[in-house]
Amino acid sequence: MTHNHRTHRPAWLGAVALTACAVLQAPGLAQTAPPEIAISETEQAAPELPPVLPLRDRAALIDDILAERLDTVIPQIMREQGVSMWLLMAREYFEEPVIATMLDARSMAARRRTILIFFDPGDGGPVERLTVSRYGLAGLFEPAWDPAVEPDQWKAVADIVAERDPDSIAINFSDLSAFGDGMTLSQYRLMTDALPDTYEDRIVSGETLAIRWLETRTPREIDIYPAIVRTAHAVIGKALSREVITPGVTTADDVRWWYREELSRLGLRPWFHPSLGIQRQGHNGMLSGDTVIEPGDLLWTDFGITYLRLNTDTQHLAYVLRPGETEAPTGLVRGLEASNRVQDILLTHFRTGRSGNEVLARARAEAIAEGLDPSIYTHPIGLHGHGAGPAIGFWDNQDPDPRGAGQVNANTAWSIELTSYSAVPEWGGQRVDFRTEEDAYFDGVSVRFLDGRQTDITLIPSD
Repeated sequence: MTHNHRTHRPAWLGAVALTACAVLQAPGLAQTAPPEIAISETEQAAPELPPVLPLRDRAALIDDILAERLDTVIPQIMREQGVSMWLLMAREYFEEPVIATMLDARSMAARRRTILIFFDPGDGGPVERLTVSRYGLAGLFEPAWDPAVEPDQWKAVADIVAERDPDSIAINFSDLSAFGDGMTLSQYRLMTDALPDTYEDRIVSGETLAIRWLETRTPREIDIYPAIVRTAHAVIGKALSREVITPGVTTADDVRWWYREELSRLGLRPWFHPSLGIQRQGHNGMLSGDTVIEPGDLLWTDFGITYLRLNTDTQHLAYVLRPGETEAPTGLVRGLEASNRVQDILLTHFRTGRSGNEVLARARAEAIAEGLDPSIYTHPIGLHGHGAGPAIGFWDNQDPDPRGAGQVNANTAWSIELTSYSAVPEWGGQRVDFRTEEDAYFDGVSVRFLDGRQTDITLIPSD
């Protein structure tokens, strides 16, 4: 059957203009924090959308969490790494990854040149937080530069360093991690030109500090994270339903752009363009783009949002029932069960201090020994979608990789992303890709899904 899908206007488009910002304007939704949802191993099939916070409340919560992170994470990681001073520098609209996460909710960019200095005086004293910049940062850092007294910003930095005489000075440079490579050549030259020569020998890489800052999740963040993931799950549940998909009419791209419109309506944003792929009996690989969704298709979606500075990353599967069907073919059901089993195996191999490469090798070996056909490409998540920390495989590399050499740490969040391949008897033995991805938290002992995981394929009626 063919359809003139180019002239089709999805029903949801007509309502977008009328409902834009409705959630933010609706009475009774204003609150200071999202509803707390307990970490759960059980995922709801079609959860209700949690209330979305108004922007002012979001800003207050973001700043509260940032203050907590600065008070607790910074001293922890500097003492863990034995670093006396950490210097961070960024220019307006060219924020390095760490500084971008340290700006308060009203500072949308590093004004002019923003320089942040952390100094640990030792003996358990509080870590100083200084800003050598023309504008303050919501009281989170102590202003340490008066241009009327010392016009040269770099001289002001040098004076601060000399006065404190740190044993080590960490700056962010790294051959491997973009998260730890925020120092530019021009800023390095300006800084070292200003510093007395005696301090250049004390400069060390802040790569590990950067990764530890970005990957570490605080109790407050974990309290709100399940509701953020629930928000993403609710949007996916709506996308993979007859409310959005009309079999024989709706295209893969229609669904992808529905996601974008829906997030705009809710006042949220994606951190990547959503994906919608179609696996179909008799066709190898994924169909997408202008392909019309038909009964009998297995749909795969990949979707992630950024909300309250935390990110989600989820992949779900849905089956479009053929007329008269009430459930998905058994072969498809077994395929998702196989991917769930690979998840189970992977989670048992998380250990603090174990490298991402070792977790990958152990999980793959066990899964293959059970007769599964896995591909594992799990990654940290948090302040970035593909977050700081060791990778556990890549979809295009299942062997050890330098990016997986770092160690797994406690109090980190992960996207448990993987697939297993299974032959589906009802599709003539066709090899089908059962991709799955759910967000989880590793407390140092066990890994728990933040809002459960998909264990049943979503069913979409065709009539």
